[in-house]
Amino acid sequence: MIDERWAQAARSLKSRAEFWSLRIVDEQIDDHEVRNDIAQPLRTVRDRGAMLIAWVGAGAGYAATANLSAAGLQQALDLATARAEASAALSLIDHREVARPSASGEYVSPNAQHTLPGRAEWIDRLGAECAAAKLDSRIVERVAAMQIIHTDQLYMTGDGVRIDQRFRFVMPQLSVAAHANGDTQVRTLGGNYGTLGQGGMDVLARFGFDGCGPRVAAEALQLLAAPNCPSGKRDLLLMPDQMMLQIHESIGHPLELDRILGDERNFAGWSFVKPDMFGSYRYGSELLNVTFDPELREEAAAYAFDDDGSEAHKEYLIRNGVLERPLGGALSQQRAGMPGVANSRASNWNRPPIDRMANLNIEPGDSSLDEMIGNIEHGILMRTNTSWSIDDHRNKFQFGCELGQLIENGKLTQIVKQPNYRGISANFWRSLSAVGNADTREVYGTSMCGKGEPAQIIRVGHASPACVFSSVDVFGGA
Repeated sequence: MIDERWAQAARSLKSRAEFWSLRIVDEQIDDHEVRNDIAQPLRTVRDRGAMLIAWVGAGAGYAATANLSAAGLQQALDLATARAEASAALSLIDHREVARPSASGEYVSPNAQHTLPGRAEWIDRLGAECAAAKLDSRIVERVAAMQIIHTDQLYMTGDGVRIDQRFRFVMPQLSVAAHANGDTQVRTLGGNYGTLGQGGMDVLARFGFDGCGPRVAAEALQLLAAPNCPSGKRDLLLMPDQMMLQIHESIGHPLELDRILGDERNFAGWSFVKPDMFGSYRYGSELLNVTFDPELREEAAAYAFDDDGSEAHKEYLIRNGVLERPLGGALSQQRAGMPGVANSRASNWNRPPIDRMANLNIEPGDSSLDEMIGNIEHGILMRTNTSWSIDDHRNKFQFGCELGQLIENGKLTQIVKQPNYRGISANFWRSLSAVGNADTREVYGTSMCGKGEPAQIIRVGHASPACVFSSVDVFGGA
């Protein structure tokens, strides 16, 4: 919990800046892991500090400090103010025209008041899943892990805005490797770092962690015995744990407004999306409805305010297949002259906020899973991302999955290994031919989205139903 003495110190700050803000982050990460029935060393990371931002005239400056005393915060604010003054005459952006935060408020993760198990109980719980995954001698590696993150944030401005946000993230993981005859197959619970959510023990139930050891191990053994994925054009049924990656790479990153404006082109790439596309460009079929939804509180990137103090609400980015709105916070909105969303986010106290994905979701359709399978004559179902590659305009892509299952004449048939598919983002989304109903929808999240200079690794969430894409280029691994 944020120490109220830090808030008192913030209230004592003085500055000649026309606007200033303070953001304090206090975060603790606890890692637990059992590998092949052996408990690994426990790990705890505690990190806290403050970012001060000042606006003077057209200019802006920022400074970070781990010294949360009144003197330490004042020193950082003075430095930020001096930098803002120095940049005012040269700034490409007039910060006097950027929207300033006006509302105070708070946010608390769901079930954050519920007590979680202690370290010994976590190790016992992980050990039980790890042991249960050893079905036979072909299982050569079993790893069960649990990460718990507590993050407290305080945001204050010189004109009286105060925002308190408390987050608790839980990420259960299980990975099983099977080996025989020179072949190794890995099956995981929701992919690597894909099972992140806000909450308490309910997160384990959401991802089916309890009792998952034997199931995941059995699927790894099935993959050992399976043939390679065939190559050719097929209808593709993507399950939600793979839709997470598809949304992330071919919708999320291309729609980040600072990237569209060119900020990332020398590092993480540009975007095939251009500002004049909004309002008219057909991004996908009429079945495609994509929302920025920070109000889905169990999802990894739910919050009430972004890190620049803007109130966060659900907004449609793509409606009935047509591109409506970019992922751009207050600063990018001023630069581009178009509406955006509250997605200025920083990975920690020592990074300034930039445009980031948050909860980026596909809204459910009206097809059941049985209906989608039944309507496919020649297709393949794929689950759980294992590899990804996409060009620096976030357009041409190639993704691989852990598990595939052929669909023939409306029936699920043979399991296949090393399934892959490729396409071009807009063409791919325009081939969307069926969207699953709410019963097929699942909520996933990751802690590993990278962007920015200096680099920022941040948490994002993706909720999606199962989806069918027509006539996709599918191929097997080597």
